[in-house]
Amino acid sequence: MTRSTVRSDPVAALSDALRLRLADGQRFAALLGRGDPSGGTGLTALVAHDGDITALAATLPAGVTHYPALTPQLPAAFWYERAIHDLVGLVPDGHPRLDPLVLPHGNGGSPLPHPGAPGQPARIDPDEGALSVHLHGTGVFTIPHGPVRSGVFESVEYLVETPGEDIPHLWIRPHAKHRGVQKRFEGMTVDDGVLLAERVEGIASVAHALAFAHAVETLSGARVPIAAAMIRVLHAELERIANHLDVLGKLTDAAGLAVATARFGLHKEHTLRLVGALSGSRFGRGIVVPGGVTALPRLPADEVTAELDRLQHAINSDVRALLDTASFLDRVRTAGPLDPKLARSHGAVGPIGRGSGCADDCRVTRPYDGYQQLAPPPVPVRAAGDAQARMQVRIVEIEAAFHLARQAVGRLPDCDTDQLSVVAQPGTGQAVGWAEAPQGEVLYLLELDDAARIGYCAPRSASFHNLMLFPSIFVGDILTDFPFNEASFGLSIAGVVM
Repeated sequence: MTRSTVRSDPVAALSDALRLRLADGQRFAALLGRGDPSGGTGLTALVAHDGDITALAATLPAGVTHYPALTPQLPAAFWYERAIHDLVGLVPDGHPRLDPLVLPHGNGGSPLPHPGAPGQPARIDPDEGALSVHLHGTGVFTIPHGPVRSGVFESVEYLVETPGEDIPHLWIRPHAKHRGVQKRFEGMTVDDGVLLAERVEGIASVAHALAFAHAVETLSGARVPIAAAMIRVLHAELERIANHLDVLGKLTDAAGLAVATARFGLHKEHTLRLVGALSGSRFGRGIVVPGGVTALPRLPADEVTAELDRLQHAINSDVRALLDTASFLDRVRTAGPLDPKLARSHGAVGPIGRGSGCADDCRVTRPYDGYQQLAPPPVPVRAAGDAQARMQVRIVEIEAAFHLARQAVGRLPDCDTDQLSVVAQPGTGQAVGWAEAPQGEVLYLLELDDAARIGYCAPRSASFHNLMLFPSIFVGDILTDFPFNEASFGLSIAGVVM
C-alpha cells in the first residue's frame, strides 16, 4: 500500500487527488471514515491500480462535523458517505439523499394509530422517513419487500416503487444486518482479529481472512511459505466454486427448474463437504492465519485431485444441460443489464464488473500467495452486462477455480511442509490488505497501535461496493424479473452492513 496525506483544505485536496487519479485510469475502491485519536475525524479514500492500493487521507479538525460531499462529483461514493454519516457523524453537505444506511430509520416502532377512534388522531400523516418515496403519480405505490423474507434469504428491505409491473425505482435498506463488526475489531490482537474477519461475511470466510492476514503481513514484512501459499489458494478457490454454484442454484430456482436447483445444491454440498474434510470447517475457517496456515489438508493430494475431477465432471454435465434449456436462457438474457459505462465509472468488481466489461481481478492485477506462481487463467469478461453475462462469468470462473485448485494441490508434495507459517510480528502502522472473494475484491484498512493491537480496522466487501448498483439495473424489467436480478448479483447482505 502507498499512502498519501492531504492537508490544507483537506477534503478539497482529497477530492482533487481522487479526480486526478481516476482520470489517470485508476479505480475508486472505497471511502472510509473514522474518529481520529486527536479528537478530529478522518476520511480515507482507497484507489486501486496495478500492483498496489493507494490510501488518500484527509483529517478534519476537532469540532468540524460538516464537509463538502464527494458524491456529486463521484457518484460511487454515494453509499460510502451515507455509512460514514451513520457511523462517524460527519455530514456531507450537498449529498443527494442522506437517508440512514447502516442504522435504522427513527420511526419509533410504535403501533399505528386508529384514525377517528377515541383518543386517536383524526388522520394519519405518513412518516416519509420510515417509508421513503421517490416517485409520485397516479397509481404509483410502494411494495416493502423484506426485511424478513421466505426461505433462508438474508434480512434486507427492498422498497419497490411501481405503477403495477415495471420497477422504475428501487430503494435498499439493509440496516437489519448491522452488527457493529468494525467497532468489535478495536483493541483485539491480530490473532483474535483474523477469527472475527472470518465471520464478517460467512460465505467469503477465506477471502476475508486472507485480506486481513495480508494487511498484517504487510506491516510485519512476513513472507508466507510456499506450501502455505498453495493451501491458501486451494481453500480460496473451493470457496469460489461453492459460491458460484449457489448463484446457479438460485437462478434456476427463480426459473422454477426444480431438478436443476437440486443438482446445483447437491454440487455445492459436495464442495462444502470436501472443504470440511480438508480443514474441519465447511467454511474453511481456522486455516488462514497471519504468516501462513495452521495445517496441511487432511486428505492426501491424490484423493483431493480425484474428488476435484469427479466434482468438476458432474458440474460440467449439469451446466451443459442448463445452457441447453431455452426457457431458462430466455429469462436471464437481457434481464438486469448493468451499463458498462456505469460499471467502469463506479469501479464495479467481481463477476458483476466482469459481466459488464470490467476486467479487474486482484489475483491478476495485484497477485498474492500462490497466485504469483500459478498464474491464474485470463479474466473472463462479457460486455452484455445482463444476468446471463454475470452467469457466464461465473461458469468460466468455476472452470478456472478447479484448474487453480488442482495446480495448488499438485505443488504440495514438492513443497517443504515442515513449516506452514512464519512469525508475523507487526509494528505500529497502517496497511491495506486485499483478496479476490467470489463476489469480488475484499479490502481491509488496518491500523495497529504501539502494543500491536488493532486501533482501527475497516473491512470493505465487494458486496457493499457493488450492491449500490443494484437499483440501476431495472431497465425495462418487471416484478417477475426481480429474483433473477438479485440472484445474478450473488451478494451477501452481511457483507454490506457489518
